[in-house]
Amino acid sequence: MALPIDPAAIDDEDIGEHQTTLEMDHTDAIEHVRAACLEVGFGIPVEFSPSELLNEKVDADRDPYYVLGACNPAVADRALEETRRIGGLFPCNVIIWEEEPGVQRVYHVSIMRIARLVGIAPDNEGWDAIIDTTGELVGELFDTLEAA
Repeated sequence: MALPIDPAAIDDEDIGEHQTTLEMDHTDAIEHVRAACLEVGFGIPVEFSPSELLNEKVDADRDPYYVLGACNPAVADRALEETRRIGGLFPCNVIIWEEEPGVQRVYHVSIMRIARLVGIAPDNEGWDAIIDTTGELVGELFDTLEAA
């Protein structure tokens, strides 16, 4: 199967990639990121630990890895008005994984940008506004995390 886009031609901005590190233990980092999400306007309707699940189910011996499913309801509603298919990518995930004890990586990519790249979302002004709004919220989130 040929890919519809060249992955080598995609840069961080194309997919809205953000990341930073936090110097704290994993549980504290989860709480810190959750609070920062709420502060900038994201709710957290879904969260789970893939590492705990995999360690339990298949004895994977994974280091701590946690997913916060962030959502701004007003933006999600606008996105669903543009295309119902975007729900297949909901929620916007913020991931926290332990790089080493006391150092946590926080990572996010924009589902709104990726949806446009792969043709799930329209290439129109309405979607541009959604990308701009979510980009501003995520930018605020990472500014908040980096200021701590």
